[in-house]
Amino acid sequence: MGLSDKKELIEPKLENISISTQCKLLKLNPSSLYYKSVVSEYKISLKEKINEIYEKIPIYGALKVHQQLLEDGYNASLNTVYKYRQQMGLKPILAVKPISLSMPNKQHPKHSYKLRGIEITRANQVWSTDITYIKINGGMVYMAAIIDWHSKAVLSWKISNTMDTDLVTNVLHEALSFYGKPEIFNTDQRS
Repeated sequence: MGLSDKKELIEPKLENISISTQCKLLKLNPSSLYYKSVVSEYKISLKEKINEIYEKIPIYGALKVHQQLLEDGYNASLNTVYKYRQQMGLKPILAVKPISLSMPNKQHPKHSYKLRGIEITRANQVWSTDITYIKINGGMVYMAAIIDWHSKAVLSWKISNTMDTDLVTNVLHEALSFYGKPEIFNTDQRS
């Protein structure tokens, strides 16, 4: 039985059993009957401000909310902000769009990995290309690059806001114009 349940069982107007005897029977400390919890106005205003920040910017986590509270003149520790957010059930809404990775075309034939066991001893023997995703404030950009496996030098690279064949072919043409033709050109068979 919880404390509040025990408190409800106490009947102060009984003539034959005193309040202290009722408390002993219920194993309840008599002082808990008279205790009135003090609600901190500061705690209430702090929780209201945390909720207000959450409604304005739901992506903020406890650290950002804590920084905003300090800027607004509130004095609270990071642990307190974290605890209050948990009590209020406030979790940051992550504004992360899952990356849509390019999938290999099922119509294209798959080749085995041809570079296994090859010793790379000179420049322009093996080049490799790939596209990587770079997250920026406005979304995503794509970078295509060509690397010489012997020197580990980036021979050519470009950044674009679209991942298309122009991005890859422009990078390839630039590398070919500066360094000539490699013996082997390795790709991952995607776009």
